[in-house]
Amino acid sequence: MANQVEPKLIKPLVDELQKERFVTLATVDHETGGPNVSAISWVLAKDEGTVYFAVDNRSRIVENIKSNDKAVINLIANESTYSISGTASVNQEKLEGVPLKLALVQIKVSEVRDVMFYGSKIVAEPQYDKTYDKDAAARLDNQVMDAMRKA
Repeated sequence: MANQVEPKLIKPLVDELQKERFVTLATVDHETGGPNVSAISWVLAKDEGTVYFAVDNRSRIVENIKSNDKAVINLIANESTYSISGTASVNQEKLEGVPLKLALVQIKVSEVRDVMFYGSKIVAEPQYDKTYDKDAAARLDNQVMDAMRKA
């Protein structure tokens, strides 16, 4: 049985991408031309066709996207695993309203594919803890997510 493919985000994924969460991001490495996978958490579905994320503006991710605009977000949600493919671009070199030098990157979604293997479902989504000052982390997370919503 073929996995479901959509041209945009389905509502449960838009809903899940309204808060900070663990996702992986695959880009094409600007030096090797091979795959590069990173874990990120500041991600937001602006609408069903656009996903924003924020990363340090000196990140390899930014260089990779400037060299090759293809990107894929892997999201575990809705009892499944999704591959969200599209064209990425740096929307802002420095995200306004945030004390760190973060780039705002947008992905224009071209395909959303349910990539979960047949006959299974996710029963527990990934969880993580911040290993530094939890209050400072919460303040920064709120600032970044608010700035992305306003962008």
